[in-house]
Amino acid sequence: MKLYTKCGDHGTTSLIGGERVAKCDPRVEAYGTVDELSAFMALLGDKLAEFEVMADCTAEIRRICSTLMCVESLLAMGIHGCDKVAPLSNKPILDLEAEIDRLQESLRPITHFTIPGGCTPASLCHVCRTVCRRAERRAIEAAEKFNVPSEVTAYLNRLSDYLYALGRTITERLSVEEILWQP
Repeated sequence: MKLYTKCGDHGTTSLIGGERVAKCDPRVEAYGTVDELSAFMALLGDKLAEFEVMADCTAEIRRICSTLMCVESLLAMGIHGCDKVAPLSNKPILDLEAEIDRLQESLRPITHFTIPGGCTPASLCHVCRTVCRRAERRAIEAAEKFNVPSEVTAYLNRLSDYLYALGRTITERLSVEEILWQP
């Protein structure tokens, strides 16, 4: 099978189920942004793998990348694709909540917003967080017009919260000064 089909040369692509849509369709925008997030998450995981103290978080990021593929599939589902994609259960959402709680147990409370930076892994984590927020907005936009399961937007919302907690955890574990916003 060839990698290129030339079917998209005129600005369309196929959704799961065969429906052809414009490449600017809200579903394509949404799953494309989740794909971008997944790539950044993989990069973050690779970077964190350099630090033994971050091994638990690296493993969690690998699980998240797998779930993001499920999210992409659900966003890429066309009218005739409903029976081709497994639903997303609440378990990944609950798992993220448990991880957020676990990470926060070892973090001191903050009174100001965190500004991205301090070290490369923390900055990269905040890049993931902001791309995740954009993916969430795109998924919400798609959900306004198409059948997008509510678990998709809930998962993305919770993932951005996890990434915020992870960014703080990175600075703590790598002994980097957390940069706080001073208005």
